[in-house]
Amino acid sequence: MADLDVIYLYLDGFALRVRSAGKVVSVPVLGVVAVLSDGRKQLLALDLCGGESFATWKGCLADLVARGLRAPVLAVIDGNAGLRRAVSEVWPRAAVQRCCVHKLRNLERKSPKHALAEIRDDFHRIAYAASAEAARSAYVRFERVWAKRCPGVVASLREGGDELLTFFTFPKAQWKTLPTTNTIERLHEEFRRRVKTQGSLPTEDAAVVLLFSLVASGQIRLRRIDGWQKIATVLRQQTPRAA
Repeated sequence: MADLDVIYLYLDGFALRVRSAGKVVSVPVLGVVAVLSDGRKQLLALDLCGGESFATWKGCLADLVARGLRAPVLAVIDGNAGLRRAVSEVWPRAAVQRCCVHKLRNLERKSPKHALAEIRDDFHRIAYAASAEAARSAYVRFERVWAKRCPGVVASLREGGDELLTFFTFPKAQWKTLPTTNTIERLHEEFRRRVKTQGSLPTEDAAVVLLFSLVASGQIRLRRIDGWQKIATVLRQQTPRAA
């Protein structure tokens, strides 16, 4: 792994049904997908674990570092607090992008039904703004409009903070790819689809082997990210990264 020039990382957890101790159980899996300097995606990790805690995520990332992975320029994550803390401790200099799709779902759960459509539209004005300046203006407007009417919604937005807008500092050609964890979530959905007919996998080890083999054999293809040609520009703007 030391020879891989990893630029971006997508990190997310999902659940698989496997057979363990004679019973079919749902097992959390920590997934890590890298974007390399030529825009190709590579599956780096599938760790079956006890849950998405800080300790499990830090263990997963520490294992990648031990295998030679250098700090990425950007880590794209959901709102899991344990994952966010693990990234900050293992790669303190990496930029972090919080998934806008996950954040919108959180806002929707806190929104009254009569305001749901308007809140969704106002959030889209942030996430799909034409520039960083327009996004920040839309962010301020969101706070002003909803602070008294839906304080829980605004509190949730503020929890994401500037990390919802990190992608605006990257080339515009990549703005479709970097704001969400969709890249890795689509892979997880494909894993679920492929194993659904089996009901459950016979062992945890068999599960990991099967999922990696689906990618390694080309049965599941990982295409280059949108705007991959601009990665060279990103690298020129970066200071040397720590190992």
